[in-house]
Amino acid sequence: MSGVVVDSSVWIDFFAGRSIPSLEEALTQGTVVLPPLVVAELVSGARQQQRSAIEDLLQEFPLHETPLAHWIRVGELRRNLRSRGLSGSTPDAHVAQCALDRDAVLLSRDAVFESIARHSSLRVHSA
Repeated sequence: MSGVVVDSSVWIDFFAGRSIPSLEEALTQGTVVLPPLVVAELVSGARQQQRSAIEDLLQEFPLHETPLAHWIRVGELRRNLRSRGLSGSTPDAHVAQCALDRDAVLLSRDAVFESIARHSSLRVHSA
């Protein structure tokens, strides 16, 4: 597996009209994969007039499957980070683990993922 996992921080800027070449390239190539929690974050934060457009766009991308084994790996990642003195939220660990599960690059503008990458095999591209 591979692809490009896109964090909420990048989508928020994209939906605000900012140019994000790395996301635009992934969209053109059809390699974008959505973590389920990112979908929830985007829909919950959308203004009413944007919600339908966001939902329609998100329908076009595959959702990363999250069986029980995924959530166990999320917990293990959080425990591993905590043992190194880092605190990571469950949503952040979930997004990172989606990228790790797929051996994908994570597009993000959130510094927490750079910290996670320093202590794991996560590959982050700052969009």
